[in-house]
Amino acid sequence: MENRKIRVLVIDDSALIRSVMKELINREVDMECVGAAPDPLVAREMIKTLNPDVLTLDVEMPKMDGLDFLEKLMRLRPMPVVMVSTLTERGSDITFRALALGAVDFVSKPKMDISRGMEEYAGEIVDKIRTAAQARVRKLSPSSALVSERLTADAILPSIAGQFSSTEKLIIIGASTGGTEAIKEVLTHFPADVPGILVTQHMPEAFTKSFADRLNTLCRISVKEAEHNERILPGHAYIAPGHSHLLLRRSGANYMTELSQGPPVNRHRPSVDVLFRSAANVAGANALGIILTGMGKDGAQGMLEMRKAGSYTVAQDEASCVVFGMPREAIALGGASEVVPLQGIARHTLDYIARHSGKSNRV
Repeated sequence: MENRKIRVLVIDDSALIRSVMKELINREVDMECVGAAPDPLVAREMIKTLNPDVLTLDVEMPKMDGLDFLEKLMRLRPMPVVMVSTLTERGSDITFRALALGAVDFVSKPKMDISRGMEEYAGEIVDKIRTAAQARVRKLSPSSALVSERLTADAILPSIAGQFSSTEKLIIIGASTGGTEAIKEVLTHFPADVPGILVTQHMPEAFTKSFADRLNTLCRISVKEAEHNERILPGHAYIAPGHSHLLLRRSGANYMTELSQGPPVNRHRPSVDVLFRSAANVAGANALGIILTGMGKDGAQGMLEMRKAGSYTVAQDEASCVVFGMPREAIALGGASEVVPLQGIARHTLDYIARHSGKSNRV
């Protein structure tokens, strides 16, 4: 029996975009565009009659702003949404507001030559629709081009775990789809004196600085986009830039950042596997690894390497994930010491650090 196709409703005020999106979706064997709406008011009626699995949603539209519509949708009838808009390319609060409201992911429209540009984004668009169809969406409370090679972290650095020793603790975090909100949930519960934190979130380079800046306004710790050759300090989190792998290295007694523009690993740069392997190599038992929501398997092998090197490792549980792929793969490989709901990860992490360093675990 043939599998049921993913039913997609396109919402965009541009007739050209609606036409191009419909064509891109309908040529995929596993999905179909069941409708295309020029504004949210028309879309509202089409949702009732067509019952789509996934929406693609523009931000700037007549009659009702896309974000206003998204907020109402996620309160009343939550469903997977992929934002498709030129506005998201600015890397501004618009994108992160959409993700905070419950959008699963986002794709940027090309600014010029729409037809050709959308064709170039076709693989990314349909992949994100597939991911969205599997996503776990929740009711809102009332308050880069893909790479064909699947290289491993060996392409960036060899595994040499156990060659260094230190007592300074580090927290190493990896995430993908759904990760912007999951990372925010974890980091906002850390106190100002938490050990240094390195984070890889799959995200285009136009957005990682805005993401870091946004977190910096919300957290008690300092959050910034990582630069090459920075000393890693307690009370600071360093977000991998979208153009480079983020690695941990040592310089004498200090932990330092390293950026690499080596080939994508698991189709990603930055890759979680690369960050986790570098932590296994350099920090071993002094690192604590956390893998959060995300599609695919990036980070699973690296987390196993961290655990084998003596690191304590935590995977987000299925019930609290938007997409359980990355944590599930890490758990299946034996890389996770514990499986913890998202809302408990910060406390769990701090309790572990307190038991092994004698520091306070207050949040």
